[in-house]
Amino acid sequence: MIEFTVPEMSCGHCVGAITQALKAVDPAAQVDVTLADKKVRVHSARERQVLAQALSDAGYAPSASGELARGCGCGCR
Repeated sequence: MIEFTVPEMSCGHCVGAITQALKAVDPAAQVDVTLADKKVRVHSARERQVLAQALSDAGYAPSASGELARGCGCGCR
């Protein structure tokens, strides 16, 4: 399992976009998103860097710093 913190994630639209981005690089991936703690957990055969790049390309850069969300840009905040 690979885990990411995604501070920009703040709504259901974000969850869908993140899931779609990860499944685009690995259709067999199992994606578990917990909106409350900004965590994305992925079971995938793909490398962490490939998955992180997919998140970044979708506008949801993973962060290791634990910074607080500032809004996702999808219009929910």
